[in-house]
Amino acid sequence: MTNLDQSKPFIPLNIAVLTVSDSRSLADDKSGTTLAERIAAAGHRLAAREIVTDDVEKIQAQLKRWIADDGVDVVVTTGGTGFTGRDVTPEAVEPLFDKRMDGFSIAFHMMSYAKIGTSTIQSRATAGIAGTTFIFSLPGSPGACRDGWDGILVHQLDYRTRPCNFVEIMPRLDEHLKRGKAKA
Repeated sequence: MTNLDQSKPFIPLNIAVLTVSDSRSLADDKSGTTLAERIAAAGHRLAAREIVTDDVEKIQAQLKRWIADDGVDVVVTTGGTGFTGRDVTPEAVEPLFDKRMDGFSIAFHMMSYAKIGTSTIQSRATAGIAGTTFIFSLPGSPGACRDGWDGILVHQLDYRTRPCNFVEIMPRLDEHLKRGKAKA
């Protein structure tokens, strides 16, 4: 389905990975490792990798640091998208969005449904843009991270992908911020 325009250059992005978990460390964070390996294999740079507990304030604090960091273009979170009492990633992430990306969740669930059937409804995968930073929140399983990266993100984060991709609109993400300053 994806069409690459080989006449265009690949543009590496700076991508941070945030694992949300009460029980993982870098040594046993399979989902974060899955994402980090795929980011590198695609030719992007791993800008940072952190683990925070399932706590709205801690998740938001780390995300706000990366949103403010010009060295981070994209954040991919893994974990905390389910329905248990500790799953709070969407509650932490979505208030930070300037624009929500409903199509990401739809595409993720369509792809996931083909693999795990109705169990896909147990995920609240979400995505949006905060300032000039893309944020994608995937479930905490390595399989869901593989599916989200291989099926969606690797393509949309590649400037060569046709008919359109996120990289080509990155220079224009702050237009609303500049417009607000011009009015002041």
